Amino acid sequence: MAGILDTVGNTPQIALQRLNPNPRLRIYAKLEGNNPGGSVKDRPALNMIRSALERGEINKETKLIEATSGNTGIALALMAKLYGIEIELVMPASSTRERVLTMEAFGATVTLLENIETCRDYAEEKAASGTFHLLNQFSNPDNYMAHYKTTGPEIWKDTEGQVTHFVSSMGTTGTIMGCSRFLKEQNSNLQIVGCQPTEESSIPGIRRWPVEYLPKIFEPARVDRIMDVSQQEATEMTRRLAREEGIFAGMSSGGAAAAAIRLAQELESGVIVFICCDRGDRYLSSDLFG
Repeated sequence: MAGILDTVGNTPQIALQRLNPNPRLRIYAKLEGNNPGGSVKDRPALNMIRSALERGEINKETKLIEATSGNTGIALALMAKLYGIEIELVMPASSTRERVLTMEAFGATVTLLENIETCRDYAEEKAASGTFHLLNQFSNPDNYMAHYKTTGPEIWKDTEGQVTHFVSSMGTTGTIMGCSRFLKEQNSNLQIVGCQPTEESSIPGIRRWPVEYLPKIFEPARVDRIMDVSQQEATEMTRRLAREEGIFAGMSSGGAAAAAIRLAQELESGVIVFICCDRGDRYLSSDLFG
C-alpha cells in the first residue's frame, strides 16, 4: 500500500478548453497542486531531503533551516517531519496566513522577516554558525534534478513526445532548469520559455532577482526565451483559470498561463505545456480572488 510520499508526482496534465486562443494548437496545464503538499515544490523538497540523507549529510539529529516564499516551505515542513527531522522556515512577513498555518500544522517553526532576500541572508548566517543545515534550494542541484527525474519525463510521456514548447514561471528556477535538461535531451528543437514579473510587479512565486541573489542553479543558456508578465495580467489570468477552466491555482500559475496563451497567439501550430504551480486555496486571505 502506498504511503504519502508515493503520491508525489505523476500529476494530471489537462488541455485548456476555453482559454486557448488558437485552434491549430493545444495548450496543456500540468496541475502540480495535486501533489500532497499542494504544489510543484513537493518534488524538489523530497529529493533534497532524501538525497542529503542518502549521502549522510543530514540525519534525524540535524536541524534544517530554509528561506522560502511559501510553497517550498510547506513541502519541506511535510517532508522533514515524515523523516523525523526538525526544521525552521524563514518567510517574508507579507506571506499569506494560510501558508504560515500550513507549515505550523506540519510541525515546522516559522520565522517571518522583511523580504525573501533578508530571509536568505538570515538562513545562511544561522547555517554558518554550525547549528543548522541549509538545504539551499537556490544553489542545490537536487532541486532541478527532481524535475529532470520526474516532471520532464512525465510531460514527455503524457504528450507522447509531441510537446513543442514548455512554459514555466521562474523563482528558484529549479523547475525550468530540470525540465529543460530532460526535454532538450529528447528534442533539441523544443523551446523552453520562462516567465518573470515586469519591473515593479509583485507576483508570489515568480521573481526578478537582483544580480547578487540570482539562484546559482540558473543557467541562462537553458532558457530559449523569457517573457515578462505584469501583476495585473497574472491576477486576471488566475481568476480566468478558475472561472473558465475550473483550475483553482495561485498567481504564479496565472503568470505562466498568461505567457503560454500569449505564445499560442504567435504560433502556427504546436503543443504547449505550462506548469500550474500550486492550488488557489493558499491565497484566499489575499485579494487575489476578491
